[in-house]
Amino acid sequence: MKDYIFTSESITEGHPDKICDKIADAILDAALTQDTNAKMAVEATIKDDFILVYGEANTTADIDYAKIAKDTVKAIGYEEEYTVLVKVNKQSCEINQAVVHQDGEIGAGDQGLMFGYACNDSDEYMPAPIYYAHKLARKLTEVRRNNSMLKPDGKTQVSVEYKDGKVARIDTIVVSTQHDKDATQEEIKELIMKEVIKPCVEENLVDENTKYLINPSGSFVVGGSFGDSGTTGRKIVVDTYGGMGRIGGGCFSSKDPTKVDRSAAYYARYVAKSVVANKLADRCEVQVAYAIGKSAPVSLMVDTFGTGLMSDEELLKVIEKNFNFEVSNILNELDLRKPIYSKTACYGHFGDPQFSWEKVKKIS
Repeated sequence: MKDYIFTSESITEGHPDKICDKIADAILDAALTQDTNAKMAVEATIKDDFILVYGEANTTADIDYAKIAKDTVKAIGYEEEYTVLVKVNKQSCEINQAVVHQDGEIGAGDQGLMFGYACNDSDEYMPAPIYYAHKLARKLTEVRRNNSMLKPDGKTQVSVEYKDGKVARIDTIVVSTQHDKDATQEEIKELIMKEVIKPCVEENLVDENTKYLINPSGSFVVGGSFGDSGTTGRKIVVDTYGGMGRIGGGCFSSKDPTKVDRSAAYYARYVAKSVVANKLADRCEVQVAYAIGKSAPVSLMVDTFGTGLMSDEELLKVIEKNFNFEVSNILNELDLRKPIYSKTACYGHFGDPQFSWEKVKKIS
């Protein structure tokens, strides 16, 4: 289809799934701060005032898991007292030996397939629906932190109309926000439209037919872990491309960079974005796959959906000449052993120029 409406959603840091992503990545950063070779896969689950922190860790770092979990929830804006149960074991020695080779080479921490995607919808080379959904979610959090009427939990959704494959207009904007029990829906709608939606969306993309649905369910007083349960890694579409562009088989948050679910997905995005930014295609998707313990990928594929300046087969050769998908190179080229991951846990892992995988490489 060349004429269609495509929808993507985002969520705020107060959503229970994102609370868990933020706890997981805060734990990872705490480990990497003390031990750059930490092997971590520690996740979280939350319901009401109970948090379960669990997983595997192989690190010399001294980590207070319960304190990190409580501090993360408090920083988000929840004031309740939480009970934290910790169940973290050491990583399997068999997995560790497969990943860290005697010659210093790093093998993939697991088998799996990863995708990277980029398009020229936006300056960030992200699809317009997820770009605007994240923009609204960030703004909602900013406004919430300065207005006691709003509370931490929230979701956004944007439906973009495409004509001949190009962004034409925004058809529908949905914003749902947790709020104080004394706030009226009229007050909320006025605030969200004035301080969240209008500053985020260019006037030329909306018209008299654009629909605005603000708290369409009505009252949203009970939120966060008291309104729903949450678990690390449940929002992988929100974390990637909003459904436009395929995704791999694993989530990102909690995983150290030897886990290719995370690092290779970042590298694939780096490659796809570089292809589009170098004007070799309007859209580009890269798939890479690994076997556990092996540094080089078992397969590599590129698809430009008919928008490339050359055939996909020719472009694949160019990619193989300019990029190195071996795990050790990914860690080094993108400088992934630093405690940078808490910043990725909300509003998507792609599109933010502060991250190394968002830089553009000149392709020869």
